Amino acid sequence: MLSRVVENTSTCNLDKRDLLREVTVKIGLERIDTQERITVEVLLDSGATGLVMSSEFARKQGFKLKKLDRPIYVKNVDSLLNKE
Repeated sequence: MLSRVVENTSTCNLDKRDLLREVTVKIGLERIDTQERITVEVLLDSGATGLVMSSEFARKQGFKLKKLDRPIYVKNVDSLLNKE
């Protein structure tokens, strides 16, 4: 995926009914190949060790995907490997 973050604004959503706390951030992504920009709202995970984008989202947004020579393994919060 050829993209870069070009802008961001942050908001914090607190749902007091079930004490769900999430922090979302609006970011601008730019496709490096076409310089096309989109703005998306993303979930900020303070425990994450990297930046990830789902392959389904990437396909819907028109990003070109390619198979990596060496896969990047991602673990879920329960320490199990992510299936995607």
